[in-house]
Order: sequence, then structure tokens, then C-alpha cells
Amino acid sequence: QVQVVESGGDLVQAGGSLRLSCVVSGSIGSIKAMGWYRQAPGAQRESIAVMTDGGTTNYLDSVKFRFTIFRKNVAPNTVYLQMNNLQPDDTAVYYCNARIVDTSGKWGDYWGQGTQVTVSS
Repeated sequence: QVQVVESGGDLVQAGGSLRLSCVVSGSIGSIKAMGWYRQAPGAQRESIAVMTDGGTTNYLDSVKFRFTIFRKNVAPNTVYLQMNNLQPDDTAVYYCNARIVDTSGKWGDYWGQGTQVTVSS
């Protein structure tokens, strides 16, 4: 079994910054990719930043140069999303996704419960 837990969401003023964290634990064989998604009220969930196990990153155009996804070598099962210059349009529930091969060799996509980010104008 694999667990994904996000944290770091908060209320922040426009122009402010937040850092989200996502920790993956459980029966992990290898992590193939980790990413951040968000879903605003009435909207579909969208991918905003993804990092592969090789370190390749992809970003939604609207967050490029403001958001950074990264992992630290000392904590390879944790992925972060540094968000700078936040704007009201960034208000959403942010979800972490992990694409994993578990210890039995099974591939799967695992989601966290989400963390709320609210940006006030």
C-alpha cells in the first residue's frame, strides 16, 4: 500500500509565496514521476508541474517562472512545489500525484487528499 500526503496550503496575499510538500510512503519499489495538480471550484483538475525520476520537469505555461518543483537528495520520497508571486487565479486545491512501481512490480498512480491554497487580492 502506498500513501501520499500533501501539506503547506494556506491563505496568502497576492504576490506572496508558499511551499507545498508531498511525502510518499509505503510499499514503494521505485518512483517514476511525481507531480502537482490543482483544481479550482467549477474547473477540471489540471497538471501544473511534473518531475520524472530522471529529473525532467514540465510546467503549465501560466506557472512557469513562478513555480518550481524540486526534490532533495536527502529525501527522495518527498517533492516540493515552491510557489512565488501567487495570484488570485492560483486559488485551488492542490494535489500531489505519484506514479510508482510498488514492491510487487505493479504500476500505479497515487493521489493525496489535497491541500487548499487561497490567494487574496
